[in-house]
Amino acid sequence: MSAAWPELPYAAWKDTAATLQLWTQIVGKVRLALTPWLNHSWHVTLRVSARGLVTPLISTNETDLQIEFDFIDHLLWLKRANGGVRQITLKPMTVAAFYAAVLAALGDLGIAMRIDDLPNELPDPVLPFSNDTTHTAYDPEHANRFWHVLLRSHEVFSHFRTSFLGKASPVHFFWGSFDLAVTRFSGRRAPLHPGGIPHLSDAVVREAYSHEVSSAGFWPGGGGIDYPAYYSYAYPTPAGFADTRVQPDAAFFSKELGEFVLPYEAVRMSADPRATLMDFLETTYAAAADLAHWDRAALECELGQPRRPRPVG
Repeated sequence: MSAAWPELPYAAWKDTAATLQLWTQIVGKVRLALTPWLNHSWHVTLRVSARGLVTPLISTNETDLQIEFDFIDHLLWLKRANGGVRQITLKPMTVAAFYAAVLAALGDLGIAMRIDDLPNELPDPVLPFSNDTTHTAYDPEHANRFWHVLLRSHEVFSHFRTSFLGKASPVHFFWGSFDLAVTRFSGRRAPLHPGGIPHLSDAVVREAYSHEVSSAGFWPGGGGIDYPAYYSYAYPTPAGFADTRVQPDAAFFSKELGEFVLPYEAVRMSADPRATLMDFLETTYAAAADLAHWDRAALECELGQPRRPRPVG
């Protein structure tokens, strides 16, 4: 169990996490620059893979490309469908050096491009990737542990997703906020989001929250909380949401963050981490859906099982 749900003390790897967030933003912005816009910014996200984090296939008229963070061999792989491959060793280096290496590798593969080199969703001060010599840490052990947490979280999030018939996001990794997330939609329009997220266009935020959502995810720490945790929130937040009792007992509503929080350590140390996390996902979603009067009978079904079609009629 300890290997499947490893310790991930934020204080021990926060410098690596800060560097890795910026590295994932560089890769994510390559995808952003080459991919048509998809609702709620789903086109920019990374996905958990059998070795780390990977872009879905990036296809244009000129190229088919995939980029993957490999947290086993600690490499960044850049692969073209024509057979071209480049790799960058993941090791302590500046963000500026990583940024230059990624652009050089793309150039070697025949992909000449530029990206916006200002980080997103981070508080001031922010440095352009090309000038950032401050963030240099990379601890392979903690990067690997982080990936293992994403693996187990991805499995539970994916199973949770199977019990919803309405519109739902993939289980995907947002490199701006550096979190793994899954989102359910009521189908109704939401009030205009006020925006105001640091270094993120209000137009992007408002498009992302154009419809009512119940969203949950995993965040490795930083900002409002200095420990890894699961979260769950609703937009717009229905009246009474903060006062709802949810499971497990270790979960609580953070007024500062405006969402329910469940420390990762409470999941890891429980007798059944998977069931503990599922309880959190299901009870926080139920609170959001009930208080906002979602049509749950039309939107939900039983959890999916392997090789068993959902019964109809």
